[in-house]
Amino acid sequence: MSVPAEKNATAPLARLSPRQAVFALPNQLTWARLGLTVVLLVLLSWQWYLASLVVFVVAVGTDWLDGYLARRLKMITTLGRILDPFADKLLICGVFVYLAADSTPSWRQFFQPWMAVVVLGRELLVTALRSFLERQGKDFSARWSGKLKMVFQSAAAGAGLFVLHQLSSGKALPLLVQWITHGLIWTALALTVYSGVEYIRRATSLLGELPSQASPEQ
Repeated sequence: MSVPAEKNATAPLARLSPRQAVFALPNQLTWARLGLTVVLLVLLSWQWYLASLVVFVVAVGTDWLDGYLARRLKMITTLGRILDPFADKLLICGVFVYLAADSTPSWRQFFQPWMAVVVLGRELLVTALRSFLERQGKDFSARWSGKLKMVFQSAAAGAGLFVLHQLSSGKALPLLVQWITHGLIWTALALTVYSGVEYIRRATSLLGELPSQASPEQ
């Protein structure tokens, strides 16, 4: 849907019936992104990297479009707030897992398995913190670092798919492409760590504002 918690946690929710929410245009785009992610993962398992890149670009485009339409049409729903970040994380984390799984020696100079672990760990941690704090009524909406992180993760994943296509086709990689790919991957990792630390600091501050729970009598 459209404007997930990480994108706009404080936006008012549209009053739609469950059926209307499921079939709302922004949510339909999110469902489409989930479907595209499944297709993408199948293509990656077959090592069809060029087709994977095309599907990935389309899927990322729906991520921007569903949020825009949800705000424009005032169709931000609870379903979308739950479904959209799930679709985002399945898309990005799924691609990074497959990037880590490719053992081509020339690819290993660009990407190591521990990089995927960093991305997955950050996403799981922030999701858990957001879920808990927003149940307590706290605002844990995204900051600029989280949004910028998503942009560079998407760019790094796309560059990785392009490089794998070139390598699997036996084509030489221009030096400029190598530099750009290295730069995107390391920038994405740096922003992943930085934004994760920033969210942890915010979470620590918000947790300190919660009323202390009395210990049960022994």
